[in-house]
Amino acid sequence: MRTLELTPTGEPHLRPDGEIFHDLTRSICPECRQVIDAQVLLRDDKVYLRKRCPEHGWFEGLVYADATAYVEHARYNKPGQAPARISTQVVDGCPLDCGLCPEHRQHTCLALVEVNTACNLDCPVCFANAGAGFNLTLAEVEAMLDRFVELEGHPEVVQFSGGEPTIHPQLLPMLDAAKQRDIGFVMVNTNGVRIADDPKWFVEFAERRPLIYLQFDGLTDETYRVIRGRPLLETKMRALDRLAEADLHVMLVAAVERGVNEHEVGPIVEFGLKHPAVRGVMFQPVTHTGRHPDHDPMQRMTVPDVLRAIDGQMDGVFRASDFVPVPCCFPSCSSVTYAYLGDEGEVIPLPRVIEVDRYLDYITNRAQPDVQPEILHALEGLWSAGSVPGDRAADHFACAACDLDLPAFSQLVRRIFQIQLRDFLDPWTFDVKRAMKCCIGVLQTDGRMIPFCTYNTVGYREETRERLFESRRQ
Repeated sequence: MRTLELTPTGEPHLRPDGEIFHDLTRSICPECRQVIDAQVLLRDDKVYLRKRCPEHGWFEGLVYADATAYVEHARYNKPGQAPARISTQVVDGCPLDCGLCPEHRQHTCLALVEVNTACNLDCPVCFANAGAGFNLTLAEVEAMLDRFVELEGHPEVVQFSGGEPTIHPQLLPMLDAAKQRDIGFVMVNTNGVRIADDPKWFVEFAERRPLIYLQFDGLTDETYRVIRGRPLLETKMRALDRLAEADLHVMLVAAVERGVNEHEVGPIVEFGLKHPAVRGVMFQPVTHTGRHPDHDPMQRMTVPDVLRAIDGQMDGVFRASDFVPVPCCFPSCSSVTYAYLGDEGEVIPLPRVIEVDRYLDYITNRAQPDVQPEILHALEGLWSAGSVPGDRAADHFACAACDLDLPAFSQLVRRIFQIQLRDFLDPWTFDVKRAMKCCIGVLQTDGRMIPFCTYNTVGYREETRERLFESRRQ
């Protein structure tokens, strides 16, 4: 763990010339999780979060490796849509009243149901710290899904996660339960091991036709040894081939760690473009919470680092300028782009065809958007945490393409490729302002829905595991 060097007076050792005090927010102490004040600082074209715990001293962490973009992207911070219902009241203030409480500034685009804590891997990097704990019952999951519908009205996406959800003995009826409710899309977040190794089970699983978020960190066994603890490349390939045979849509999800696999960012995209099952790639800089190796919070990977890797490794197929922040959450949390895949292997990023940033910037630049509402609706649907590659994304894009008189865009479900970058908060970078606009929630058995980064960082995950584990012992 890294703390700032201090002078004899207890102040940070050095305040560099040229440092800009950009904002004041609230954060937590990485040691004791006490809520404390924090400063957002711009220095050397990077963004840092600095804070002091009365008991444990000063801490600083890298938030965003491009200060210019961080400031400019503020224009994408559009007004949030209030949750339809709340579950808790404000007592101690954000982030201690999650449920959602009345202070939360965004509805939930995507809800997670963590069906278990157990896993068939023991990854050195695991924000969920998978292991002994609990299995949810089918009745509990059904009640959580009903609560999601109650909270959101017409929910967009539910994702089954864990632990490793595919090893839960009741996952299949849980998927059935989700599909029987008014929920747009059902996802499964998996490491793919059971998909690769259990063909009999997979036949029943594939009949449910969930969308697959497949853990896929690279194209070398060495990457998997470091991040997942064992060589897994052949297992991943078998899982992908099986998913392709079943015609299931897959999003590759790569955890990116500095010094480990950032050189594989471009090759992962190129691999995904060619594989028949893959509809997109999600890059997630490693979240240093839960279980993770020692790290330097001043050198962590951030969204701009991944963008630079894409720009430098893909020979212009995708460029950093093709990516636009997702406005439904805080702009520095996520960026996304889409591409149309042509018959001859052409890859045409959507922002090179439509001025996406101009349309999504309508709130701050114009009293009323001077664009066709159908186009605006389509683009807002695409640039959302609830957008699903290969399904809803293609529908929205087809609408936009039609209105723009681009007849070549037809039968788009298999021709749209998504790349998304999402950076989750950790104890060094936790920012209440970002947490209050989080649009990804973790459903709870007690009716609450807790914002994802808050759940993983402030102590809610540990509280949930202990509460459910104890309930199983009674």
